[in-house]
Amino acid sequence: MANPSPGIAILGAGIFVKTQYIPRLAEISDLVVLKAIWSRTEESAKGAVEIARKHFPEVKCKWGDDGLNEIIQDSSIVGVAVVVAAETMVEMSLKMLKAGKHVLQEKPAAASISEIETAMSSYRNISADSPCRPIWAVAENYRFEPAFVELKKLIAETGDMMNVQLIIEGSMNSSNPYFSSSWRRNLSGGFILDMGVHYIAGLRMLVGCEVASVSATTSHVDKTLPGPDNITSNFQLENGCSGVFVMVVSSRSPKACSKTWILWRVVGLKGTVQLERGVEGGRHGYMATIYGEGGTSRTIFYPFSGVTEELKAFFNDISETSKEQEPRLSYVEGARDVAVLEAMLESGAKNGAVVPVTKF
Repeated sequence: MANPSPGIAILGAGIFVKTQYIPRLAEISDLVVLKAIWSRTEESAKGAVEIARKHFPEVKCKWGDDGLNEIIQDSSIVGVAVVVAAETMVEMSLKMLKAGKHVLQEKPAAASISEIETAMSSYRNISADSPCRPIWAVAENYRFEPAFVELKKLIAETGDMMNVQLIIEGSMNSSNPYFSSSWRRNLSGGFILDMGVHYIAGLRMLVGCEVASVSATTSHVDKTLPGPDNITSNFQLENGCSGVFVMVVSSRSPKACSKTWILWRVVGLKGTVQLERGVEGGRHGYMATIYGEGGTSRTIFYPFSGVTEELKAFFNDISETSKEQEPRLSYVEGARDVAVLEAMLESGAKNGAVVPVTKF
């Protein structure tokens, strides 16, 4: 007899919950039961629940301290998705873990290395005191996008790695729904940290090794955004290869005017692999191009599906049949993404001084 689908709650009822979590959960409603949605305010919680009830008719509306305690006390809720403002995200995650709930926390893993180190120490203590160690996962969909999974395999065909390039032209302008997000603006590192962890996750996934050190230049040009809003960083990988990371938070270029344009490029001795955002047949995703010896090339399109795949992995982890946690979801992976960006921002503040990346 199949195990019953795990019951979960969503903590948070903002834009991302309404536009991503609820629709993606609806796609895999056979794998999970959405039991409740919580927010600080009744109005916010009800807005999200109204959308969710089209797919999960029994979902409950919870708000405030009382609603949060009801979720904690509900033994049918075995896991929670923590999708709240960054300044309270780690605190909320630890509260749920202490209550014995498995946690899928949105990125970034934390606002700083110091917060990560304190959080990981607290998690170790919670795990030591718990008979059934609760899982703490970070929701980084880039690690689950088929484009990155498949291209990582193809990079082996390009021979010894010679150079890596990652270029981002963002679209964080007044038409973007996250433009006025107060917590993103107040986050140390601003949109570079909030957005950048995705791109660093993709970089680390593709090259298959860690970033050892960085040297960066930062600037604050667009005064409608928190600074810095531009960063250019050289980086050294542990495999000896060097690369460059360039990020403009808000670009007016044609490619970035409505959607963020991103390019990953890995140059090897025998060929080059390139990954770029693209559209095919009305579907958004990634165009992967592999350039080989003799001028040969082939291009493959991969539609977006990372959010759905990461949710599937988390539900498999918390089901009774799961043996061990999916490593791509681990909190330490999210911590490593933050560590790279914090080193780049520190280097920028020190006029390009070489800064080693904190290891986890």
